[in-house]
Amino acid sequence: MIDPHRGQRIVQAGPSLEETGAAAIMVHGRNAAPENILDLAGRLQRPRVTYFAPAALGRTWYPESFLADTARNEPYLTSAIAAIDRLVRSLVDNGCPRNRIVLLGFSQGACLASEYAYRYPHRYAGVIGFSGGLIGPPGTEWTAPGDFAGTPIFLGCSDVDAHVPRTRVDETAAVFTRMGAHVTERIYPGMGHLISDDEIAAAREIFDRIGA
Repeated sequence: MIDPHRGQRIVQAGPSLEETGAAAIMVHGRNAAPENILDLAGRLQRPRVTYFAPAALGRTWYPESFLADTARNEPYLTSAIAAIDRLVRSLVDNGCPRNRIVLLGFSQGACLASEYAYRYPHRYAGVIGFSGGLIGPPGTEWTAPGDFAGTPIFLGCSDVDAHVPRTRVDETAAVFTRMGAHVTERIYPGMGHLISDDEIAAAREIFDRIGA
């Protein structure tokens, strides 16, 4: 299988995993880089966590909108999911269980983090989606089994986001709730495509649950 994202770099920030025992996988957006999403670590101000940011080939995880027919985003989407899974498994193998791992992303990265969590449901430390949702065309039905076992999930988005319709955020929240997550969804009037201070505060609460 063609695996375009295999072998791309992973940027690490913060103390070592041996020191913290807690990790955040930070997934960047379209036309961005790991360093961009790692800038959020400064806003989060949670130093007792190790941050890992994988890079997408060509700075983009998949070529089309996350609302496009899934086949149009292959093989990049499958490769992107595999890249996140390799990182998660590597962290687990190095002594950091999934209930000490936060999955976090913005925009295309939020879509990828959400989709990965849906396909690999476990009790994570948290899932945080800033301006994103599950991947698939309108009318997609997400019926896969799985149990998040109370994983705290935060989904935040503007009501006028040019890239992410509110309906998809609502659908994502409903799917994750059905799968046993504790979901917080916040829709911000007129915010646009950015990450607000209120969203950062909500993310901090998730990190605080693991003492990060």
